[in-house]
Amino acid sequence: MGYKVAVVGATGNVGREMLNILAERAFPADEMVALASQRSQGVEVSYGDKILKIKTLDHYDFSDVDICLMSAGSAVSKEWSPKIAASGAVVIDNSSCWRMDADVPLIVPEVNADAIAGFRKKGIIANPNCSTAQLVVALKPLHDKAKIKRVVVSTYQSVSGAGKAAMDELFAQTKAVYTVEEIEAKNFPKRIAFNLIPHIDAFMDDGFTKEEWKMVVETKKILDPKIKVVATCVRVPVFIGHSEAVNIEFEQPLSADEARELLRNAPGCLVIDKREAGGYVTPYEWVGEDATYISRVREDPTVDSGLVLWCVSDNLRKGAALNAVQIAESLINRKLISAKKKAA
Repeated sequence: MGYKVAVVGATGNVGREMLNILAERAFPADEMVALASQRSQGVEVSYGDKILKIKTLDHYDFSDVDICLMSAGSAVSKEWSPKIAASGAVVIDNSSCWRMDADVPLIVPEVNADAIAGFRKKGIIANPNCSTAQLVVALKPLHDKAKIKRVVVSTYQSVSGAGKAAMDELFAQTKAVYTVEEIEAKNFPKRIAFNLIPHIDAFMDDGFTKEEWKMVVETKKILDPKIKVVATCVRVPVFIGHSEAVNIEFEQPLSADEARELLRNAPGCLVIDKREAGGYVTPYEWVGEDATYISRVREDPTVDSGLVLWCVSDNLRKGAALNAVQIAESLINRKLISAKKKAA
């Protein structure tokens, strides 16, 4: 028997990508429901070769839904995820709402799939921040081998991480530069076209931003609470694809060659690392791909046991939609859930 799956926030960038990936991967769904707010009722979205009409979240009965993929923001998730879980569906939430809840597992399947079983406490599983997801996929095999002490990461995050309006703003500002028109900054505090903004999410009292804080606490929860992490998160004028420069300090020695071999054999990782012009990955090349791509692996001469690497991933896929679908697949593959019996 197949599953009944609901996607909440199906008109957004990530919601649409969830539907695409569910179809691509032939997820075992007998029925797929696309949900959003009242203003989107009747809007059509694609699901493989089918067209789904948006239904309203406020009036939907989840009693026969098996899995709900939630991508509608923290406020909506805070209100609705417990209600949906109470109806018997497993909620896989893409917002930041539940990530640091001790009773909600925060999952990247290639890294900590065994923790998925903890969903039974609240019926909710959290998806990590997009920049965290690709980072921990790259760190996991290295941590298993040589025990990571400290990570310093600088991100180069695309505008799609801030939603469709942010993508539209980059397009409009870029066009305005060439047509010598006025440049308006609405979604970002400064212009993003031909610029970088070292500020993602709200500032905190210690001077770090909420995005930087998320990377720290989420990496610790997913991988190892003993790892020291510090992050600087930067928005860049790229439409899709997050990049990261990562400095890693280990307890045991690990050479660049050993690290490359570990990463080549690790789930979710692809290494493209030729020490020549063009022998590395950039975000433009890997839009629509599922892996975390790793390049520029080299030894750090400033610490006793350290490496530096560059990693790139499609933030709408591995950073959000794909990871959520992989979590759902893990629930099924591990036989942690079964489809509800449909009424005769």
